[in-house]
Amino acid sequence: MKITRIYTNEEGHSCFGEVDIPLKEAGSIGSLSDLFNVTGIIFRETPGNYDYLWHNAPRRQYLINLEGEVDCTVYGGKTRRFGPGDVVLLEDIDGEGHCSKAVNGQSRKSIFVTLD
Repeated sequence: MKITRIYTNEEGHSCFGEVDIPLKEAGSIGSLSDLFNVTGIIFRETPGNYDYLWHNAPRRQYLINLEGEVDCTVYGGKTRRFGPGDVVLLEDIDGEGHCSKAVNGQSRKSIFVTLD
């Protein structure tokens, strides 16, 4: 399973990358990853006018988008849109950070799963 990663490169710029989460056959229930140790879970709702300029992730965490969409922008103006079911590993806890903006004036529901 591949997911997007936002991380800080050696020059201090936030960048998009990709993480491959290996899955193992688990019989009739499908395929599973190894167990990940996490420290908490945060439920979040952002309004349709959400427009958070350059900021860092407060900690390493997974963002799981449930409802609505968000545009995330990193160094060089590269933007990706994430919608329902998308998972993003946020690791740009230092450097210049990224921007997040609501799409089409819609509110968004998401979950953070904290790692640190």
